[in-house]
Amino acid sequence: MRHDTALGLDALRGRPAKFGRFLVYTMLVLVFAGPLLALLVSAFAPAQDPTSLTLIPRSLTLENFRAAIRRDVLHYLFNSFVVVGFGLLLQIAVSVSAAYALARKRFPGLRLVFLLILSTMMLPEEILAIPLSLVLADVPLVHINLIGTLAGMIVPVGAWAFSILVMTEFMRDIPVELEEAARLDGAGDLRIFWSVILPLCKPALGVIGIFGFTMIWDQYMLPLLVAQDSGHFTLPLALRTLRSDEQVGIGVLLAASLLALLPSVVAFVAMQRQFMRGLTSGAVKG
Repeated sequence: MRHDTALGLDALRGRPAKFGRFLVYTMLVLVFAGPLLALLVSAFAPAQDPTSLTLIPRSLTLENFRAAIRRDVLHYLFNSFVVVGFGLLLQIAVSVSAAYALARKRFPGLRLVFLLILSTMMLPEEILAIPLSLVLADVPLVHINLIGTLAGMIVPVGAWAFSILVMTEFMRDIPVELEEAARLDGAGDLRIFWSVILPLCKPALGVIGIFGFTMIWDQYMLPLLVAQDSGHFTLPLALRTLRSDEQVGIGVLLAASLLALLPSVVAFVAMQRQFMRGLTSGAVKG
């Protein structure tokens, strides 16, 4: 069986060619997986030189994780889970609702709304930092101060243009005949959305679920604006504090970094099938 490769290595034959392919693949693995392996090994290694990492451990220990726990890393991890849990649920709810209106309805100003949503992806976080902090300090209409609360980190991530655009494009490709058949059976908009449209969007939900989880989990600017004391720190923000503490060794910092990395890996593995189906569906429809 012939396996084509992007590098054209399948055309090479013989033992020297096999050795060359093995060498190239090994180098690629080391380049891409080497830093992750170094992080994993060094997190379990005893105190070491802060300027070096190792792929071959001489001994293993859990002392780095114990020291990280003593630095309240588990509390910061809990805060991150709270923010990403409620934030992702809110983001998915807003995304699918907005996408249904944009994809299946026709109303005046539709293109303008779509353009405004798209324009939010062109603004860096640094530009929005000061306006966002002012809004969170006095939320319009309800006049609630969300600064210094976890809710202040959850509400702003509820609407994300990327998720809305992905769901909108996916819903547009759903045959309108399915919606018309449901209307003939007496179903209303809510029933059609919940029983017809949403079940067909599971692949897209997997895509926005993984990207949304990663986006919220890696938030640094937003917790920096909202948190007023360490009790409201999320794990990415706490890593900055640990790094600036001279009493914290590199092993403790790497252990905390590993704890920050694992949830994203677990989320991808758990939703990998839906994620791949979503990418494949987009490729086939494109």
